[in-house]
Amino acid sequence: MTAKTIQTSRAPQAIGTYSQAVRAGDTVYLSGQIPLEPKTMEMVAGDIRAQAHQVFTNLAAVANAAGGGLGDIVKLTVYLADLKDFPIINEVMSEYFKAPYPARAAVGVAALPKGAGVEIEAIMHLA
Repeated sequence: MTAKTIQTSRAPQAIGTYSQAVRAGDTVYLSGQIPLEPKTMEMVAGDIRAQAHQVFTNLAAVANAAGGGLGDIVKLTVYLADLKDFPIINEVMSEYFKAPYPARAAVGVAALPKGAGVEIEAIMHLA
């Protein structure tokens, strides 16, 4: 099986040694997205709700570039700088995903790149 890297200008460019996503067979591994605006590569202005919206927008752009969409995501891992923001992440997530929801883990971390409050990575399955 050959792995194929996924790249789109509609999501932030990698700020390190990684690809936006990698497709291996019918599975796509989407790298963690933080709330960067793709055109400026700056953090989105606003609170954790605005950050979460930008993260899901970025994930959707990468998923689309891979030939799928958010509805094809089967697993999310959410990293939060403050676990008190978890209810807000749930609210925002409900605007992007409908039941049956993907499997998910939420992890509290000491810090995230560029001072982000949230980072989310995903696994997508394409039939």
